[in-house]
Amino acid sequence: MAIEIKSPTFPESVAEGTIASWVKKEGEFIKQDEVIVEIETEKVVLEVVAPFDGVISEIIKPAGDIVKSAELIARFKEEALSEKHTSKTSDLKIDSLSSKLKESSIKSNGPAAEKLLKEHQIDPEDINGSGKDGRVTKADIVKYLEVSVETKVETDTLPKSQDEIITHASTERQEERVPMSRLRATIAKRLLDVRQDTAMLTTFNEVDMQPIKDLRAEYGKEFEDEHGVKLGFMGFFVLAAVQALKKFPVVNASIDGSDIVYHGYQDIGVAVSTEKGLVVPVIRDADTLDIADVEKSILDYSVKAKNGKLTIDDMQGGTFTISNGGVFGSLLSTPILNAPQTGILGMHTIKDRPVAIDGEVVIRPMMYLAMSYDHRLLDGKEAVAFLIAIKDQLESPEKLLLNI
Repeated sequence: MAIEIKSPTFPESVAEGTIASWVKKEGEFIKQDEVIVEIETEKVVLEVVAPFDGVISEIIKPAGDIVKSAELIARFKEEALSEKHTSKTSDLKIDSLSSKLKESSIKSNGPAAEKLLKEHQIDPEDINGSGKDGRVTKADIVKYLEVSVETKVETDTLPKSQDEIITHASTERQEERVPMSRLRATIAKRLLDVRQDTAMLTTFNEVDMQPIKDLRAEYGKEFEDEHGVKLGFMGFFVLAAVQALKKFPVVNASIDGSDIVYHGYQDIGVAVSTEKGLVVPVIRDADTLDIADVEKSILDYSVKAKNGKLTIDDMQGGTFTISNGGVFGSLLSTPILNAPQTGILGMHTIKDRPVAIDGEVVIRPMMYLAMSYDHRLLDGKEAVAFLIAIKDQLESPEKLLLNI
């Protein structure tokens, strides 16, 4: 008896998805929990697995079709692995054995002929052998070479047709037009909407990373042994952002129509780059986590993003976002807001630069910080003060531990 295979139930924020690819084909035997189809939404790629052992009896929605939440996409029939599914494998083995037996029954060509074939790199199947049992002789090879040379000379002396010239020229400047993926199209639309619907402005500062680098060098190994995760830079930035958001709650707020919504929690989105585009998983209640918990959350999200296992729930919400362009070598940039959030912090690469400290020029590992904000809700004074609060905590990591 066939059962219905439906698309997953999407959350309210996701209206529809696209059939990205059918991993399994109609009639192909599938084991329980094997992925049979991938559905791409505007946020993630969802996988539908086989409910039990069986075969797909009918694919209703082919690749490229748009599907709604819980919509019928295929029919699946429970079936055990039988001779029908293994017959193809058996046939291939028999065919392979027959071919080997057939090849072994063919007599080899003479030594002189084999030498010429090897010297001129000729496939003996291209020559009609005149010897016994179709064996290729030396005379057959000489004749074949003479004909090949004459044909090549005639071909080279013929003028090329106009069509051939045009075809050759066109292959040097090829173009390919492919439809934009749903995720890429959604990212493009959201970025454009933010530019049009917000009064986005960016303020900059720089931070001396030496204190954090010293802390990681001194306690990094002990931290990893104790918590099972490396002490990275992002954990410090998340905690610094949390403390700054508590001091400036308007940065943690959002605009809803003509209202301002103040959030009594700090959910920090961390931008992660994947092969299919930028995604922003959210570290929920980051104000209740210590630096070890933050680092574990970041590592977990990174692994899930790399393997395409992020869920829609992982990326829902968020009150503030941190983007790290420094992992790609970016020295300075202006991050774009993640609507409806009011602010986003941009991290960049760390570079040794000369700076003045206590009247002396010294070389320090410096990072530029960029804070983009919605000027409709946030004034420049508050945005600058917020970014300086982050800078001060990063340059004095002990403040993060004392929550000051």
